Amino acid sequence: KRVSKWLSAVFGDQTIPEYEVNTRTVDILYQLAEASEVRCNETSLLIEDQKQKTSEYQADGVHLQNVVLQGVGLSSGSLSKPASDYLSALVANAKVLGVRDTSLSSFVPALNNLTNELLESEKTDRRLDRELNALRNKLGAVLVLRKTFQEDIKKTMKAQEVESAKAEERLLNMDFVKAKSKDLSYRNKKAEDQLTSRHMENRISHQALMELCEQVYTLKQEILPLSKKLEPYRDLSPVKKCLFFN
Repeated sequence: KRVSKWLSAVFGDQTIPEYEVNTRTVDILYQLAEASEVRCNETSLLIEDQKQKTSEYQADGVHLQNVVLQGVGLSSGSLSKPASDYLSALVANAKVLGVRDTSLSSFVPALNNLTNELLESEKTDRRLDRELNALRNKLGAVLVLRKTFQEDIKKTMKAQEVESAKAEERLLNMDFVKAKSKDLSYRNKKAEDQLTSRHMENRISHQALMELCEQVYTLKQEILPLSKKLEPYRDLSPVKKCLFFN
């Protein structure tokens, strides 16, 4: 019943949309009805408060106007329209400044306070401008640094790609060398097995030939001084050489 009453109040003369009536739907509509009623009550209280404050402000305005008129010995009917407008403006300024009367001793401190607030606001604005400029400069530096970092990252990634390609190439070469070495070892082993099966003498083996090469090299080194000693006699005729050596 409460939900139906609330829906009727909400839609008024309009037709209430059809909805599925079940426990969940009714609970949701009931919560909405309660929230709406609370909001309406709060709004009504706020309106009443504003009306009361408006009445109080109007009463204060009339009172201040009467005080001013009585202070100078005038009545509202004897004032011209410009004077009445000035008086209304004076009252409005007094309300804005929050002074208790329209005397100069009340307006001056209020204006001084407003001036001080204005100066403080300007000071704050200048400080905020400086901070904003500093932040802009920092932001510019950060953006430049970010761009530099991005370029460095791109260069690093490119260098890594090059190094990765080189490393892959080295791996391929290493695999090739390993395969080649394995093949050569297999061939060497096969050749050794063939030589062994043919009963090859050790004196013509690779190791023996290497030892003979070393011996030949040693003999050449020993003969070299003798060859130098014989160089002066190389131009002699065979007969003279025989006589000389005999």
